[in-house]
Amino acid sequence: MAAPLEVIVSSDSGSQLWNSTVFDLHSGSSLLSYRGGNSSARTLTVLGGQYLMSAQLGKNFINVWEIQRKDQLQQKVVCPGVVTCLTASPDGLFLAAAVSEAVYLWEVSTGKLLSVLSRHYQDVTCLKFTDDSSHFVSGGKDNLALVWSLSSVIQLDLSHTPEPRHVLSHHSLPITDLHSGLMGAQARVATASLDQTVKVWELSSGELLLSVLFDVEIMSVTFDPCEYFLFCGGSDGNIFQVSLCSQEPGDVLSVSMDGTLLLSGSHDESVRLWDIQSKQSIRCLTHKGPVTNAIIMAAPANMFLPDSRPALPLPRFSRHAHL
Repeated sequence: MAAPLEVIVSSDSGSQLWNSTVFDLHSGSSLLSYRGGNSSARTLTVLGGQYLMSAQLGKNFINVWEIQRKDQLQQKVVCPGVVTCLTASPDGLFLAAAVSEAVYLWEVSTGKLLSVLSRHYQDVTCLKFTDDSSHFVSGGKDNLALVWSLSSVIQLDLSHTPEPRHVLSHHSLPITDLHSGLMGAQARVATASLDQTVKVWELSSGELLLSVLFDVEIMSVTFDPCEYFLFCGGSDGNIFQVSLCSQEPGDVLSVSMDGTLLLSGSHDESVRLWDIQSKQSIRCLTHKGPVTNAIIMAAPANMFLPDSRPALPLPRFSRHAHL
């Protein structure tokens, strides 16, 4: 059987047999399971198509698996505290993790800790890179979303404290999720908040483009691939669809590459696949606890090649910044 082009990767907080599971997007069949601990919410990420990474629930380390070696943890990256969110740059060169109110940025090829960004005033809740890896955005319990230029963060002079390119400050309650669209530094960024709004920003200028008010707190947000629609997961379990060209309401959301399928994960211990046009649930994947991560992604080339090896060995990650 040919390897699938797109897969679902999800995790929950209750399973004792596996950490994360890979499902076929169209049949719902289980393809792979990665063993060892449980993943924290908003920490499941793929590094360079070669490693699966996630922060251990309630612990101060990141679990790392080679993408094709599901039964064996490759490495544990020890962090200064409990990791609240984790993301890898799309080009596979950088890894960013949040611990309390600080963002830690590593260079993957060397494992060097390049910078510790302490610009938030309360815990960081979400992190996302732009699709060209030139910027990343952090959202926090301090109601702020900060836009960081990677070139300004990576510097040799550690005595100079990097500043964010933009401070997005229109939310009145903690930010719960964010999503960056396409076009790199010209992308639009959506932020969701407990203030019952989702706001869409222009990344290059920091200008607020749109604010949508809901009747419930919004816990997750994503665009469809063409950015015609905004999908917002409400605290009441409903999913809202908002047209961005000219509203229906989960905890985690992801859209397929062709824009026809929506994936949602919830505290009711299930991951559901929805047909966007008909708004009907077409598949339910039962988990063993509240769902912490659920994403649709292109299947890495070597995910189903058990004898393959990563092109780049993963170094030990430093806990201290140095030149």
